[in-house]
Amino acid sequence: MGLRELKKEQTRQHIADTAFRLFAGKGFDRVTVAEIAREAQVAEATVFNYFDSKEDLFYWRLEAFGARLADAVSARPAGEPALAAFRRALLAEGGLLAQVEAGDAQALEQLRTVNRVISDSPALRAREQQAFTRNADALAALLAAETGAPADDLRPQVAANALLGVHRALIDYIRRRLASGDEPGGLAAEVRKLTAAAFALLEHGLGDYAAKAPARAGH
Repeated sequence: MGLRELKKEQTRQHIADTAFRLFAGKGFDRVTVAEIAREAQVAEATVFNYFDSKEDLFYWRLEAFGARLADAVSARPAGEPALAAFRRALLAEGGLLAQVEAGDAQALEQLRTVNRVISDSPALRAREQQAFTRNADALAALLAAETGAPADDLRPQVAANALLGVHRALIDYIRRRLASGDEPGGLAAEVRKLTAAAFALLEHGLGDYAAKAPARAGH
Protein backbone atom coordinates (compact mmCIF):
# COMPACT_ATOMS: atom_id res chain seq x y z
CA MET A 1 0.00 0.00 0.00
CA GLY A 2 1.43 3.38 -1.04
CA LEU A 3 1.60 6.42 1.23
CA ARG A 4 -1.44 8.03 -0.38
CA GLU A 5 -3.53 4.89 0.04
CA LEU A 6 -2.31 4.50 3.63
CA LYS A 7 -3.35 8.05 4.52
CA LYS A 8 -6.76 7.51 2.95
CA GLU A 9 -7.25 4.31 4.93
CA GLN A 10 -6.20 6.06 8.13
CA THR A 11 -8.71 8.85 7.48
CA ARG A 12 -11.45 6.31 6.80
CA GLN A 13 -10.61 4.48 10.02
CA HIS A 14 -10.56 7.72 12.02
CA ILE A 15 -13.96 8.81 10.74
CA ALA A 16 -15.46 5.37 11.37
CA ASP A 17 -14.00 5.16 14.88
CA THR A 18 -15.30 8.63 15.71
CA ALA A 19 -18.74 7.74 14.41
CA PHE A 20 -18.83 4.52 16.42
CA ARG A 21 -17.95 6.37 19.62
CA LEU A 22 -20.81 8.80 19.03
CA PHE A 23 -23.23 6.01 18.13
CA ALA A 24 -22.28 4.15 21.30
CA GLY A 25 -22.88 7.18 23.46
CA LYS A 26 -26.05 8.61 21.92
CA GLY A 27 -27.55 5.91 19.75
CA PHE A 28 -27.33 5.65 15.98
CA ASP A 29 -30.50 7.57 15.16
CA ARG A 30 -29.56 10.58 17.34
CA VAL A 31 -26.21 11.24 15.66
CA THR A 32 -25.93 13.29 12.46
CA VAL A 33 -23.23 13.18 9.82
CA ALA A 34 -22.49 16.84 10.52
CA GLU A 35 -21.82 15.98 14.16
CA ILE A 36 -19.51 13.15 13.15
CA ALA A 37 -17.60 15.49 10.84
CA ARG A 38 -17.18 18.10 13.58
CA GLU A 39 -15.98 15.52 16.09
CA ALA A 40 -13.56 13.99 13.57
CA GLN A 41 -12.36 17.47 12.55
CA VAL A 42 -13.05 16.94 8.87
CA ALA A 43 -15.47 18.54 6.43
CA GLU A 44 -18.89 16.93 6.08
CA ALA A 45 -18.09 16.45 2.38
CA THR A 46 -15.01 14.46 3.40
CA VAL A 47 -17.21 12.02 5.31
CA PHE A 48 -19.29 11.44 2.19
CA ASN A 49 -16.12 11.00 0.12
CA TYR A 50 -15.47 7.85 2.15
CA PHE A 51 -18.97 6.70 3.05
CA ASP A 52 -22.16 6.99 1.01
CA SER A 53 -24.43 7.15 4.05
CA LYS A 54 -24.47 7.18 7.83
CA GLU A 55 -25.34 3.48 7.78
CA ASP A 56 -22.19 2.80 5.77
CA LEU A 57 -20.17 4.37 8.57
CA PHE A 58 -21.41 1.66 10.89
CA TYR A 59 -21.41 -1.31 8.52
CA TRP A 60 -18.42 -0.80 6.24
CA ARG A 61 -16.46 -3.47 8.13
CA LEU A 62 -19.29 -5.98 7.64
CA GLU A 63 -19.33 -5.34 3.91
CA ALA A 64 -15.54 -5.55 3.76
CA PHE A 65 -15.79 -8.88 5.57
CA GLY A 66 -18.40 -10.10 3.08
CA ALA A 67 -16.09 -9.12 0.24
CA ARG A 68 -13.23 -11.08 1.85
CA LEU A 69 -15.43 -14.18 2.05
CA ALA A 70 -16.25 -13.89 -1.66
CA ASP A 71 -12.57 -13.29 -2.46
CA ALA A 72 -11.66 -16.46 -0.55
CA VAL A 73 -14.11 -18.44 -2.65
CA SER A 74 -12.76 -16.89 -5.84
CA ALA A 75 -9.13 -17.58 -4.89
CA ARG A 76 -9.64 -21.19 -3.76
CA PRO A 77 -7.39 -23.80 -5.38
CA ALA A 78 -8.59 -25.88 -8.30
CA GLY A 79 -10.79 -28.76 -7.23
CA GLU A 80 -11.82 -27.23 -3.89
CA PRO A 81 -15.58 -26.80 -3.42
CA ALA A 82 -16.92 -23.33 -2.69
CA LEU A 83 -18.29 -24.53 0.67
CA ALA A 84 -14.86 -25.56 1.92
CA ALA A 85 -13.29 -22.22 0.97
CA PHE A 86 -16.14 -20.24 2.54
CA ARG A 87 -15.98 -22.29 5.75
CA ARG A 88 -12.22 -21.82 6.04
CA ALA A 89 -12.48 -18.06 5.51
CA LEU A 90 -15.31 -17.69 8.01
CA LEU A 91 -13.48 -19.64 10.72
CA ALA A 92 -10.25 -17.72 10.09
CA GLU A 93 -11.88 -14.39 10.93
CA GLY A 94 -11.56 -14.11 14.68
CA GLY A 95 -12.43 -10.44 15.12
CA LEU A 96 -13.82 -9.21 18.43
CA LEU A 97 -14.93 -12.69 19.44
CA ALA A 98 -11.36 -13.97 19.36
CA GLN A 99 -10.25 -10.99 21.45
CA VAL A 100 -13.00 -11.73 23.97
CA GLU A 101 -11.85 -15.37 24.14
CA ALA A 102 -8.34 -14.10 24.90
CA GLY A 103 -9.73 -12.18 27.88
CA ASP A 104 -9.89 -8.69 26.36
CA ALA A 105 -12.50 -6.86 28.47
CA GLN A 106 -12.49 -3.86 26.12
CA ALA A 107 -13.35 -6.11 23.17
CA LEU A 108 -16.26 -7.60 25.15
CA GLU A 109 -17.59 -4.14 25.91
CA GLN A 110 -17.32 -3.17 22.25
CA LEU A 111 -19.13 -6.35 21.20
CA ARG A 112 -21.94 -5.62 23.67
CA THR A 113 -22.11 -2.03 22.45
CA VAL A 114 -22.41 -3.06 18.79
CA ASN A 115 -25.23 -5.42 19.73
CA ARG A 116 -27.06 -2.72 21.69
CA VAL A 117 -26.73 -0.03 19.02
CA ILE A 118 -28.05 -2.34 16.30
CA SER A 119 -30.92 -3.59 18.47
CA ASP A 120 -31.99 0.00 19.16
CA SER A 121 -31.99 1.11 15.50
CA PRO A 122 -34.50 -0.11 12.89
CA ALA A 123 -32.45 1.73 10.26
CA LEU A 124 -29.35 -0.31 11.09
CA ARG A 125 -31.23 -3.60 11.12
CA ALA A 126 -32.66 -2.82 7.67
CA ARG A 127 -29.25 -1.77 6.37
CA GLU A 128 -27.68 -4.97 7.66
CA GLN A 129 -30.23 -7.03 5.77
CA GLN A 130 -29.40 -5.09 2.61
CA ALA A 131 -25.70 -5.81 3.15
CA PHE A 132 -26.31 -9.54 3.46
CA THR A 133 -28.46 -9.49 0.32
CA ARG A 134 -25.75 -7.69 -1.67
CA ASN A 135 -23.08 -10.08 -0.42
CA ALA A 136 -25.21 -13.08 -1.38
CA ASP A 137 -25.90 -11.63 -4.82
CA ALA A 138 -22.18 -11.01 -5.39
CA LEU A 139 -21.29 -14.54 -4.32
CA ALA A 140 -24.07 -15.99 -6.49
CA ALA A 141 -22.77 -14.07 -9.50
CA LEU A 142 -19.28 -15.44 -8.86
CA LEU A 143 -20.55 -19.02 -8.60
CA ALA A 144 -22.70 -18.63 -11.71
CA ALA A 145 -19.74 -17.32 -13.71
CA GLU A 146 -17.49 -20.15 -12.52
CA THR A 147 -20.00 -22.89 -13.28
CA GLY A 148 -21.36 -21.37 -16.47
CA ALA A 149 -24.87 -21.54 -15.06
CA PRO A 150 -27.61 -20.19 -17.35
CA ALA A 151 -29.87 -17.39 -16.17
CA ASP A 152 -32.68 -19.79 -15.23
CA ASP A 153 -30.42 -21.93 -12.99
CA LEU A 154 -31.16 -21.02 -9.38
CA ARG A 155 -28.43 -23.17 -7.85
CA PRO A 156 -25.78 -20.40 -7.59
CA GLN A 157 -28.28 -18.16 -5.75
CA VAL A 158 -29.42 -21.01 -3.50
CA ALA A 159 -25.82 -21.96 -2.67
CA ALA A 160 -24.77 -18.37 -1.99
CA ASN A 161 -27.74 -17.73 0.29
CA ALA A 162 -27.11 -20.97 2.14
CA LEU A 163 -23.47 -20.07 2.77
CA LEU A 164 -24.27 -16.51 3.85
CA GLY A 165 -27.11 -17.92 5.92
CA VAL A 166 -24.59 -19.67 8.14
CA HIS A 167 -22.84 -16.36 8.73
CA ARG A 168 -26.13 -14.61 9.51
CA ALA A 169 -27.29 -17.38 11.86
CA LEU A 170 -24.02 -17.19 13.80
CA ILE A 171 -24.33 -13.42 14.17
CA ASP A 172 -27.90 -13.81 15.44
CA TYR A 173 -26.79 -16.47 17.92
CA ILE A 174 -24.00 -14.29 19.29
CA ARG A 175 -26.40 -11.38 19.70
CA ARG A 176 -28.94 -13.50 21.57
CA ARG A 177 -26.24 -14.70 23.93
CA LEU A 178 -25.00 -11.18 24.58
CA ALA A 179 -28.52 -9.79 25.03
CA SER A 180 -29.36 -12.52 27.55
CA GLY A 181 -26.82 -11.12 29.98
CA ASP A 182 -25.02 -14.47 30.27
CA GLU A 183 -21.28 -14.43 30.74
CA PRO A 184 -19.70 -14.99 27.30
CA GLY A 185 -17.09 -17.41 28.58
CA GLY A 186 -16.70 -20.18 26.04
CA LEU A 187 -18.76 -18.30 23.45
CA ALA A 188 -16.02 -18.45 20.81
CA ALA A 189 -15.68 -22.22 21.27
CA GLU A 190 -19.46 -22.58 21.02
CA VAL A 191 -19.47 -20.59 17.78
CA ARG A 192 -16.76 -22.80 16.29
CA LYS A 193 -18.77 -25.90 17.23
CA LEU A 194 -21.98 -24.45 15.80
CA THR A 195 -20.15 -23.41 12.63
CA ALA A 196 -18.86 -26.95 12.11
CA ALA A 197 -22.36 -28.39 12.62
CA ALA A 198 -23.94 -25.88 10.25
CA PHE A 199 -21.48 -26.57 7.45
CA ALA A 200 -21.80 -30.31 8.01
CA LEU A 201 -25.53 -29.93 7.42
CA LEU A 202 -24.92 -28.07 4.18
CA GLU A 203 -22.22 -30.49 3.09
CA HIS A 204 -24.34 -33.58 3.61
CA GLY A 205 -27.58 -32.02 2.35
CA LEU A 206 -31.06 -31.45 3.69
CA GLY A 207 -32.59 -34.64 2.34
CA ASP A 208 -32.88 -36.38 5.72
CA TYR A 209 -32.84 -33.31 7.95
CA ALA A 210 -35.82 -32.76 10.30
CA ALA A 211 -37.78 -35.78 9.11
CA LYS A 212 -40.97 -35.69 11.14
CA ALA A 213 -41.18 -38.40 13.78
CA PRO A 214 -44.30 -40.56 13.81
CA ALA A 215 -46.93 -39.67 16.38
CA ARG A 216 -46.64 -41.62 19.60
CA ALA A 217 -49.51 -43.86 20.64
CA GLY A 218 -52.11 -41.99 22.63
CA HIS A 219 -51.26 -38.59 21.12
